[in-house]
Amino acid sequence: MDERFDCIIVGGGIAGLSAAITLARANVRFLLVERGEWSGAKNVSGGVLWGRDLATLVPNYWEDEDAAFERYVAHRRLTFMDDGAAFSLDFKSNHFDEAPYSGVTVLRSRFDAWLAGKAQEAIDASSVADESLIATDVLVRELIVEDGKVCGIRAGEDAFYADSVILAEGVNNLLTRQVGLQTEYVPATGLAVGVKEVIRFDAKVLEDRFQLSGRRGMSNEFVGYATDGVEGGGFLYTNRDSVSVGLVLGMEDLRRSRKKPYDLLNGFKQHPVVADALRGGEVLEYSAKVVSTGDLRAMPKEVYGEGVLVAGEAANLVLNAGRAIQGMDFAMRSGMLAAETVIEAVRAKDFSTAIFTHYRTALDASYVMQDLRGFQDAVKVLHSPEMFTAVPRLVCDFGREFFTVDNRPTKKAWQILRDVRKEHLSYWDLVKLGAKASRAL
Repeated sequence: MDERFDCIIVGGGIAGLSAAITLARANVRFLLVERGEWSGAKNVSGGVLWGRDLATLVPNYWEDEDAAFERYVAHRRLTFMDDGAAFSLDFKSNHFDEAPYSGVTVLRSRFDAWLAGKAQEAIDASSVADESLIATDVLVRELIVEDGKVCGIRAGEDAFYADSVILAEGVNNLLTRQVGLQTEYVPATGLAVGVKEVIRFDAKVLEDRFQLSGRRGMSNEFVGYATDGVEGGGFLYTNRDSVSVGLVLGMEDLRRSRKKPYDLLNGFKQHPVVADALRGGEVLEYSAKVVSTGDLRAMPKEVYGEGVLVAGEAANLVLNAGRAIQGMDFAMRSGMLAAETVIEAVRAKDFSTAIFTHYRTALDASYVMQDLRGFQDAVKVLHSPEMFTAVPRLVCDFGREFFTVDNRPTKKAWQILRDVRKEHLSYWDLVKLGAKASRAL
C-alpha cells in the first residue's frame, strides 16, 4: 500500500487492538503493526481484565463459545501472610454472575489473538476494508518526524506514512522517548518487576479445590510474607484449567535486597497456604516483565504531541490501590479514547495538536486518570514498609490468638489486638498508618 493512512497504531496488545476496533467501526483507514508473529505471541501470561469496556468492544462476548476469557471473577480474596499463617478477607456475591462481568481472567497469548480476530472482523465489515491492515512480525525502529510533527514509522527499509500515530508500544516506550514525551528514564521507585507462572490442573480438581462452578473464578491478592520482606505483593487467579500465580516486586527494593525474583516466587509457592492451593499442578509457563507501580511520576510528561498519541502501558497507565491490580482495563479504555480522538480529527480534517488535546481531556475525565490521581495516597500507603512487614504479622498473630481454643481464659478481641500490636507497631505508628489508609482508600 502506497497511500497515506489516517492512522498508524504501533503495538498489537490490548491498547492497540482496542484502538483498531474503534477505528474500523468508524471506517477510518489505519495500519496496525505488531512486532510479534501474532498479537499475543510475546504475552505468555495474563491476569484479570477488570470493568465492562470489553462488552463495548465485543458486545455479548460472553455468549461467544470461542471467547478467549478464562473465567469471570465471582470470588474476591485478600490475604495477609506471615511465614506460617494467613488471614483472609473473603467476599462472594451472586451479583458477580451478571453479564457483562465486572472482571474476567485472561491468558494474554490467547486473549490478544482472539481480540485481533475481532479487529480483523471489524475491518472486514468496514467500508475501508481494502485500505486497512494488521501487520505482524514488524519491528518499528523509529518514528518519522517532519517539521516537528510525527507523520509515520520506519520498519527496516520500509517507511509508512499517516496523519496520526497511536503509540501502544508497552512499558519499554522507546518511541515515546524518541519524540520527547518522556525525556528521562523512569526511576526505579516508579517501577516493579512482575514474575508469574501458569500452573495447569485437571479442570475438576481446580474447580473442587477453589470451590468453583461453571465459568466462575477467583482472584486472590497476597500481602506480607509473599515477598519475603521485599516491597510488593502476590496474586493467584483461576483460569479454566490452570492458575496464574506470581509476585509484583518493587524494583528499587528488590535491587537493594539482592534477592532474585524467581527465588522469591519459589518461596511464595512453598508457603503452606499457597502450597496447598498448588499441590499437584504442572508448571506450563514462566514469565517476567517490568510494570509501573501506579506512581503518577512515572507517566510521560504528556500523552499527546504533534501527530502522536500515547496509550496503555506506554503511558504507564497502571494502578494498584489495594482493591485490584489494574492495567489491562486502563489500556483498553485509553486505546478507545485515543482512537475516538483520531476519528474526530478525520471527520474535521484537522490533525493539529489542538484536536489532539481532546485525548488528554477525555482521559482526564475517564476513570483512568481520576483513579490514578485519586488513589496516589493509597499507592504510597501500600508501598510503605509496614504494609509488607509489620501489618501482615500483626494480622496473623491476631488470627492465631483469636481462633485458638485451648482451655484457658479467653481474651476479648480488643485485648488480643492490644497485645499483638505491642509486638509489631507502636500505638502512634498504628494510628498514623490507619489514618493514612482511611484517607487514601
